[in-house]
Amino acid sequence: MRSVPAPLAPSSIPLIPDGDEARKWAEEELSRPVYREAEPTFFDRMARAVGEFVSSLFNAEVDGQWGLVLALIVTAIIVVVIVAAFLAWGLPRSTRRVRAAGAQLFGEAEGRSAAELRTAAAEAASRGAWDAALVLRFRALARALDERGVVETPPGATVHAFARAAELAFPSFGDDLEAAATAFDDVRYLRRPGTAALYAGVADVDDAIARAKPVLREELIGAGA
Repeated sequence: MRSVPAPLAPSSIPLIPDGDEARKWAEEELSRPVYREAEPTFFDRMARAVGEFVSSLFNAEVDGQWGLVLALIVTAIIVVVIVAAFLAWGLPRSTRRVRAAGAQLFGEAEGRSAAELRTAAAEAASRGAWDAALVLRFRALARALDERGVVETPPGATVHAFARAAELAFPSFGDDLEAAATAFDDVRYLRRPGTAALYAGVADVDDAIARAKPVLREELIGAGA
């Protein structure tokens, strides 16, 4: 007598769902949290949209008048961004340096700005202290050119070395600069008395050079010793 095969267990019977059942299973599977977490966020979709828009501007084949218009628009945007950056952070100040309190100027510590030195010189002149007034005003002249990025005056530079360097930038003031340097040397080192006329001469040179444009503007001129 032939034996009849035992029926398969229900769990081993392959399940072949119909259309409705398959759609239900898919919806249940996609509703799991792991799929929701993998979906792009609003910011991801927005960033992608912006990127695609910018890419389309440069990848699209635009000819004729519209190509010119697009180029002008992009150029205008770049210019606006650059101007906004200048307004926010200012122009580059590669030649303007911050002075330390112990900065050297003609062998002595001097951290004041040109404006501060001019004020001190005017105050000394108002008291008739011509020696101090002349020395301070010549230092103001040197500091002003350093601040403008025209002549660098490193520690140890002499007044005559400064005058020669300044003459390269202001050739028409060569004699006046040398006369001012000589007056500084006479008063500061040779102990000759300063006068109102000598002070006025140094002040006139400082004022004139402050209004003048240097010939050499590409790089700082060093006033070596």
